[in-house]
Amino acid sequence: MSVNSKRFKEISAKVDKTKLYSLKEAVDLFKEVATAKFDESMEMHIRLNVDPRHADQQVRSTVALPHGTGVSKRVLVITQGEKIKEAEEAGADFVGGEDLVQKISGGWLDFDAVIATPDMMKSVGRLGKMLGPRGLMPSAKTGSVTFELANAVKEIKAGRVEFRVDKFAIIHNSIGKKRFSAEQLYDNAKSLFRAILKARPASVKGTYVKSLAIAPTMGPGIRIDVAVASKEVSGE
Repeated sequence: MSVNSKRFKEISAKVDKTKLYSLKEAVDLFKEVATAKFDESMEMHIRLNVDPRHADQQVRSTVALPHGTGVSKRVLVITQGEKIKEAEEAGADFVGGEDLVQKISGGWLDFDAVIATPDMMKSVGRLGKMLGPRGLMPSAKTGSVTFELANAVKEIKAGRVEFRVDKFAIIHNSIGKKRFSAEQLYDNAKSLFRAILKARPASVKGTYVKSLAIAPTMGPGIRIDVAVASKEVSGE
């Protein structure tokens, strides 16, 4: 959508560019400005005071959103032996071993999340250039390298999402849909922001979160007061 379009100008007028909203106010305003003819996502953008070039300032973890993302994720599991049956029974969409590694190496990427058992990571490691840039590489840190396949698959299907800081020190995550109630979106937003605060690297001094905003897929950003939002998620 063009920023010069009539609809964009109308919804942008509802957002006070000089104001920092509370998280609750921002979510309520999202419901007003998400007026596209499709089910827009609510996207959260968090700029952090970290240097992603340093390993000790990488911010990457997972959080279970209480109401999910509104998007059904296709889960791929790379494993072998008896674990294949466990993954299939847990609801994984694709399950296999070396056959899937070869298929992905050939350019197949029709999945949204990857889980691997530790005994397959030597093979999965060869897929780093394919999966890494897309944020799909399994990691023990995010619980996607595990022998507990049933739990891992069910958590992703239920709404567990991964967040990670990009090279510009920003985290971008979709945390719900326009069709969600304001209360559901607020719960999800609090859950993600709380998890990001908890993931603060010990090496970060001073300010951790530099800015916070939410936006619909086809709409203006709504800036949020970081201090107020921090109190909202802590229950103060």
